[in-house]
Amino acid sequence: MVPQSRPVRRRTGSSLALLVAAGIALFPGAPAAQVMPPRVERFDSDHGALRRFYDLSTSPLRLARLTAFEADEAGKLAALDFEALSVDDRIDHLLMQGHLASLSAERARFTARLAANAELLAFGEAILELEQARWRLQPVDPRAAADTLEALAGQIEGIAARVKAGTKPGARGDAADDDDDEDVDEDSVDADDDASDGDDDDDVLPLSVTPVDARWAARLVDEFEGALGTWAGEYADYLPGFTWWTDEPLKRARDEARALSKLLREKVAGLEGEDDDPLIGDPIGRDALVDDLALGRIAYSPEELLAIGEAQFAWCEQQMRLAAGELGFGDDWRAALESVKQAHVDPGAQDALVTAQAREALRFLDDHDLVTVPELCRETWRLRMIDQQGQRTLPFAAYGGQVMLVAYPTAGMDHEAKLMSMRGNNEHFSRIVTPHELMPGHHLQGFMAQREATHRRLFRTPFLAEGWALYWELRLWELDWARDARDRIGMLFWRMHRAARILVSLRFHLGELTPDEMIDFLVERVGHERASATSEVRRYIAGDYSPLYQCAYLIGGLQLQALHAELVVPGGLTERQFHDAVLRQGAIPVELIRAALTATPLPRDHTAAWRFAGDP
Repeated sequence: MVPQSRPVRRRTGSSLALLVAAGIALFPGAPAAQVMPPRVERFDSDHGALRRFYDLSTSPLRLARLTAFEADEAGKLAALDFEALSVDDRIDHLLMQGHLASLSAERARFTARLAANAELLAFGEAILELEQARWRLQPVDPRAAADTLEALAGQIEGIAARVKAGTKPGARGDAADDDDDEDVDEDSVDADDDASDGDDDDDVLPLSVTPVDARWAARLVDEFEGALGTWAGEYADYLPGFTWWTDEPLKRARDEARALSKLLREKVAGLEGEDDDPLIGDPIGRDALVDDLALGRIAYSPEELLAIGEAQFAWCEQQMRLAAGELGFGDDWRAALESVKQAHVDPGAQDALVTAQAREALRFLDDHDLVTVPELCRETWRLRMIDQQGQRTLPFAAYGGQVMLVAYPTAGMDHEAKLMSMRGNNEHFSRIVTPHELMPGHHLQGFMAQREATHRRLFRTPFLAEGWALYWELRLWELDWARDARDRIGMLFWRMHRAARILVSLRFHLGELTPDEMIDFLVERVGHERASATSEVRRYIAGDYSPLYQCAYLIGGLQLQALHAELVVPGGLTERQFHDAVLRQGAIPVELIRAALTATPLPRDHTAAWRFAGDP
């Protein structure tokens, strides 16, 4: 496979068929009614109603109710006459099947983790009983509630003592012998974080918690503590005697829960919101990666995706050397990259630079007739600067809610951090980031997603959500968006970065790279500033994204590039028709968009088969 080569162009049908498949009206008349969109919308509304009502994630009522509801929907799907469905309905049917399977698998992982941490979270049962009784509109006995809260506070205090004992050197999961007392380091836990007087720690059964589980459990402890507040707020100052009985035990229970959350997050996981916090992640393993790839309709194994990433990375290095030569650096592309990083604006001028780049990108799209950008979309965006804390995980830029978030030094940063932020957000790097985040990237994509195939938001996948914006980096490279070799280095830096994301994120989840090794790769092989690389890796492994999210940027972009090569041919779709048609399909797997645009009826048992990058 040669990454810089375009896939072989081939026709997939007549010009008329392509236009019709793209959703371009050639004749007047209403389209045939679809079966699946209203079903999907009804499911999403009903499923959302259940999640909002049963709003405690660990509630047995919630878990049972959602499981039954999803099983019922799966049965209804199976009863549909699949062969009688249209191409688009078949795609939605397959998407719905995959969504239900994903919900089931996610719940199974969640309940397994709950079971593994049952001792740590045992106190939550009492809170669940209080809140679930409120859901059922059962009456409350204030004195009995006070007894429950008093016992709950003591239970949480006891669990915290066990966790602290489990953090001491030599702590075991069983009762320690008295002879082991001299091995305990009494200074291993700060005295001011003790929930008790600290004298009886040696008499409790240690409870060992991993940093990964501690971070995960701390979120649930926060949820339980918030649920206590919600429960009490329903009756305080309304139910006679409630506050008189429950005020003090409620305060104590909530304080103990907050202390336990802090203990887990700061002392066990080591997360204090500082730049030197440890990098904590939980690799999911090869089998789970394979399952997630099947859901994303990616017909490649993790190892094959790594080969694609390596080939893309090698191509970027080759192109970097060519650009470095033009700038007088010979083959030393790293020196050329460092030179490019120095081309940054003064503090306080980054927003003006990004605004000018956004307007330039719009003119380029219009001049080349590439995609439809509605006037309202052009009007309704703005910028917001990312604060110092936000740049711990967003060192460059991001998009959300009609706003492009822009990173640049803030007053509170130390001197070196300010310089790194300026170098990492230089003019040539930002020039491709801006169209990625705004137009034709995420802002245009989000605008259309709110107006076209809205039911498909339920099936959003990063392979299209991020792949669309990354595809435009590839397409703009082909259309000579770069003004000179410095701009090309800026574009190549990001493409190399996306290839590196494939390599480091997949190898992390395969158990082949540690977080520190991921940072070293981004610094030494890509040219990141170390602070930026640390922020990137912190986000990759935190568990807030799909394990395939970082991989999805370039892989999704390559899928759309291959689809462009198939459909944008002489006598076929124009650039504008192709891009508008993709946007109308929603952020669903690209293989299914391909089926829609080529009017290909997929079978009920369809699995990913499209080898868009050949055989790596």
